[in-house]
Amino acid sequence: MENYTERTSFNHGITINERKIINITGVNKIESFDDEEFLLDTNMGYLAIKGSELEILKLDTKDGIIFIKGNFDNLSYFESLKGKRKFSFLDKLFKWVWVIKYFHLYFVLFLVLFILFFFWN
Repeated sequence: MENYTERTSFNHGITINERKIINITGVNKIESFDDEEFLLDTNMGYLAIKGSELEILKLDTKDGIIFIKGNFDNLSYFESLKGKRKFSFLDKLFKWVWVIKYFHLYFVLFLVLFILFFFWN
């Protein structure tokens, strides 16, 4: 048998210290982050953290631990990523039908503005 290290499932936990530092265990992946919001994939679902002046203090990808510093306003869980909807073939087709339907209106508007600009001067 091969000798390799496999990441095991970690317990998920949250510790908040004086609403300034948060310690989260059981983090699988950081989906996105900025100074106002973190989106984490945890063992218990997706976790959104909102606040201000948020920054990563420590990240341990091996053990699935993250420390975040900042002013925390909201923590919420959800099962799947909203807005990551897969578009079907028909959705894409109807999008192009809409673009083609209104393309001639934008073209006529552009043509009128172009003519007015050159004849006005």
